[in-house]
Amino acid sequence: MEIRKYVDIEGVVATEDIVEGRMVLFTSHSWDHDFGSWSDVKGAKLPDDSTEAALARYVIGFAVDNSLLPIYEPQPAFNWAMRSGFSRAANVPFNASVFLTHPANMVGQTIPSGTLALAFAGGVYTVPSGAYIYSASFTPGSHLVVANTADDGASEAGKLKHSAVAGVAIVDRYDSSKNELTFRTAQP
Repeated sequence: MEIRKYVDIEGVVATEDIVEGRMVLFTSHSWDHDFGSWSDVKGAKLPDDSTEAALARYVIGFAVDNSLLPIYEPQPAFNWAMRSGFSRAANVPFNASVFLTHPANMVGQTIPSGTLALAFAGGVYTVPSGAYIYSASFTPGSHLVVANTADDGASEAGKLKHSAVAGVAIVDRYDSSKNELTFRTAQP
């Protein structure tokens, strides 16, 4: 995803695995970190139905990360729990994805559930193929609504799609040579 301009930005916790560039709405969450330091951060989720889809006005992206490379996702862990001793099951060896580039600098990466992310609104964004539902009607000024799980399926939730009526965004331009959709959202 490319962020061309934004007006509003919120720090959030992803409450499910979400592909960067999808539209999300705010929700509560139960993720905790360092004795409650995330308890005041909003949760972000994909819309489950058309009512939630109308409220999904934020584009989700990776949080700024200054970690040294390589990045292991999930982080390596011990075969015992640090604070609970041996009362938990062993969790190594682990199966990790190794990133030699920060995930925010790659296309179509998934933000894991329970991690910090950024939600952007009121701006212009460019998303690659796979982050929207294609329509031949993508012309500048055409309306976009958000797909949801109930109507479009779980794999399509959060993607933008063409609509004849006003939605949460409008098409700024569609680049058919790169299959990239640039859209504009209003500030909620």
